[in-house]
Amino acid sequence: MRYRLTFAAGLAVGYVLGSKAGRERYEQLAAVTRRIAENPAVRNAGEAAVQTGREAAAKAVDAVGERTGYRLPPSVSARIRYPGGAGDTLDERSGRAG
Repeated sequence: MRYRLTFAAGLAVGYVLGSKAGRERYEQLAAVTRRIAENPAVRNAGEAAVQTGREAAAKAVDAVGERTGYRLPPSVSARIRYPGGAGDTLDERSGRAG
């Protein structure tokens, strides 16, 4: 309950400050945000984070698959895509018919 109250208070404060600042300040903040997002260093950092996440997910999928022997119900394994390959499902990676 405490977290909900904190969130609601933050939302209320943000609304009040935003409404006092007005549209002009909003446009200024949006322009700064766009400029930051278009910065090559920021884009490279974002792409590196995505790549690191994909590699970690691939390792996690392999670790879980090895522990479970890739035993998933067909209805589940048909929906899970292996993050490291061209559309391979877990069953395809393990050699099982899916």
